[in-house]
Amino acid sequence: MVSNVLAPVQQRGREALQRLGLPTRKQEAWRLTDLKRLGAVHDLPLIGADARTDLPEPPQGGLRLLLGDEEQNPLEGVTLPSGIKALHRDEIESLLGRATDHCGCSEDWTVELNKSSSRHILALQISGKVPPLELVIDARGSGLMATRVLLILDENAELELLEVFRAESGVAHSHLCEVLLAEESHLQHGLLSIGDGSSSILTTLAIQQEPRSHYALSSFVQGSIFARIEPKIVQLRGQAFTSLMGLAVATDEQQIGVHSFMRFDGPEGELDQLQKSLVSGRSHTIFNGSIQVPKEAQQTNAAQLSRNLMLSSRARVDTKPELEIIADDVKCAHGATVSQLQEDELFYLRSRGITEVEATALLLNGYCQEVIDHLPAGAERWQLSERIHNVLITSG
Repeated sequence: MVSNVLAPVQQRGREALQRLGLPTRKQEAWRLTDLKRLGAVHDLPLIGADARTDLPEPPQGGLRLLLGDEEQNPLEGVTLPSGIKALHRDEIESLLGRATDHCGCSEDWTVELNKSSSRHILALQISGKVPPLELVIDARGSGLMATRVLLILDENAELELLEVFRAESGVAHSHLCEVLLAEESHLQHGLLSIGDGSSSILTTLAIQQEPRSHYALSSFVQGSIFARIEPKIVQLRGQAFTSLMGLAVATDEQQIGVHSFMRFDGPEGELDQLQKSLVSGRSHTIFNGSIQVPKEAQQTNAAQLSRNLMLSSRARVDTKPELEIIADDVKCAHGATVSQLQEDELFYLRSRGITEVEATALLLNGYCQEVIDHLPAGAERWQLSERIHNVLITSG
């Protein structure tokens, strides 16, 4: 955690936000977004983390760090395991912004918001296979909490990372995570966003992959009145593997948007993407998945699927794949489904003595488990299945 290194970045971010102003519906990337809620996030005062005692046990054999406290360094008093090193100021300055530049998102509004607000950065270098790492960002009270993370994975490094965002009473999270994956490195990345129904989160993940690296992202977003998750990935020279799996759970009048971007800058790259949503009440989920396959990305194999389950006729789902394919020797597929719980499945379970509520819970858990199973080991310590059951069974 290094302070002051972001001071010039913060100033440039403020200047950029003044120049850009708030996004408008004329911009395609923001056409479906509730811009009033975005403006409300922008106007919030900055706050720090709130010390909480109701956390589950840390990951078994792993390390937990608490981010967002303006007064305390999360590495203070912590002995980092072998293979995890805190980057020095000069290293941070040379690497900061590299992933956002390569992903083409360094001037995106959400990134500039984070630049203007983040005062500290957690910057780590990973060598070899290291124990699981859990980053917890926890806050209560009306305000904006901005956090920034930079991860460097050396050749053959392996890391299991779980980022957990909790928020209550109108908190908004702004988070920027940059990851540089060297050749043969592996990152299993989990993202949990858990709110009380009044919180917001704006998150950009900028991932840069070298050949033969593996990046697997699994996300679970629930309890946000407003959420925008933006994974941005580029395979610099191809021959890498990327997996993106997400679950958005929206109730009442919540809006959750997932806007992913994937670019292959070399041959023989792979992508496997599945985005699921559960919508009830008057909620709204958005999935916008952009894939670019330029001429040099021959023999790319990319699959993208959006699956959506509606529990209310008043809910809304927007799904929008964008495939830009120039290479002529590729396998690219995409699909989208919007459905409801099947009456024959409910009838089958009820005919065996299972109540309607229990039958609905079983079907919903089965639908969600496909994504939950891909989260880093131990993510269920945060009671994800219970949250789905408690929130959705009573939704209309």
